[in-house]
Amino acid sequence: MTTTAKTQTEVILKDSLISLLLYVLPIGLMFLSFYITGSKPWLTATTEHLSFKAPAFLEAIFDNLKTWGLPAIMLVVGVIEFSVGLYENKWTKNERTLDIVCFILPRIVLRPMIAYFGLQLLPFILPDAKNIFAWVPFWWGFAIMAVADDLTQYWYHRLHHQLPLLWRFHRTHHSAPYMGMAMTSRQNIIYTAFFSQIYLTVALTYMGLGYPALFVGGIKSLITTAAHSSIKWDKPFYTIRWLNPVGWVMERLISTPATHHAHHADTTDDGIGNYKGNFGNMFFIWDLIFGTGIITRQYPSAYGLKHYKEEEWYAQLLWPIFKSKKEGSELAHNGPVVGDEVEVVEERPVLVPQIAAVTQVEAV
Repeated sequence: MTTTAKTQTEVILKDSLISLLLYVLPIGLMFLSFYITGSKPWLTATTEHLSFKAPAFLEAIFDNLKTWGLPAIMLVVGVIEFSVGLYENKWTKNERTLDIVCFILPRIVLRPMIAYFGLQLLPFILPDAKNIFAWVPFWWGFAIMAVADDLTQYWYHRLHHQLPLLWRFHRTHHSAPYMGMAMTSRQNIIYTAFFSQIYLTVALTYMGLGYPALFVGGIKSLITTAAHSSIKWDKPFYTIRWLNPVGWVMERLISTPATHHAHHADTTDDGIGNYKGNFGNMFFIWDLIFGTGIITRQYPSAYGLKHYKEEEWYAQLLWPIFKSKKEGSELAHNGPVVGDEVEVVEERPVLVPQIAAVTQVEAV
C-alpha cells in the first residue's frame, strides 16, 4: 500500500468514527431533553397523537414531491434553463437520451420497487419492529432522519470518489459538460440501485418515522435540485450586502450552486473547482466537519470530465453490463479505472536528424 493510499485510509477511518458520533448526536440530545423535562413519550404517545401535524395542503405538497411534484418543478426550471441558452448547445442527442432515461427509470421503476419490496420484506425480517419509534416527537424524528439520510449519502458519494474501484459507477453523473435540471438524476443504474440511504429510509419508515421521512425527503429533493440548477440563485446572497449574513450561514449549512457546481468542475487548477471534495448533498456542513469542502462564492467556467469521450448513453447507464466501444474510455473493455490518472505522454521533437544535418553542413 502506497503512503498516499495509507494516509487516505487513515483519514476515512478517523472520519468514520466522527460520523458515528454525529449519527447518535440527535438521539442523545432527544433523550437529554426528555431527562430535563421529565417526559416519557414512549409510554403514552401513539401514531394518532403526533406532537406535530402539518396542515393538509402542506402535507399534500410534500407527499406529491415524491410523485409528480418535483418532476413538474424540474421540468419548468429545465425549460427556462434551456430557453435562455444555459446548456450552450452541449445537450446533444446522446446526452439528452441519457438524461431523460436516468430521470424516468429510477422514479417510476427502481425507487418505488425498492420501497415496495422493502416494506413487504421487513415484517418477515423484523416482525416486532413495526412502528417501534412512532412515539418519537416529530421534530426529533425530523433531525434523526435528516442526519441518518444525508450523512449516509455523503459517505456513499465520497467513497465513490475516493475509492478507484467505485468511481466508474458514479462517473456518469460527472460526465455532463453542463449543469442543470437535465442532469440532476444522471446516474449509473447500479449506483442508483445501491443508493444506501434509500434502504435506511425505508427501514426507518417501517419503524415509525415515516411522517418525518416525508418532510426530510421533500426538503432534500428541493435543495439538491436547486444546487444542480444552472440558475445561480445564490449569487445575490454574496453580492447584496444586507443578504451577506444569510448567505454566510446558508453556504455552510446546505448545498448551493456555488459549492456544488465546484464539485462538477472539470479542473481544480483554477482554485474554484473541487471535484475531489464538496461531497455534501442536502447539507454542506459535512464537508466543513470532515475538511473536504471549499467555499469560493464563484462558479467554474467548465464542467464535466476533461477525458470525457462522449460514451454511448447505454454504456454510461448500464456499465459494466454494457461497455463502451470508445477506445481508451473508462467504460470500455480493459479501459483505465480512473481516466484522469492516466499519464499523458507528450510527444517531443526528435533532435538526432537535426544534429546530423548540422554536422554535414560543418563538414562542407
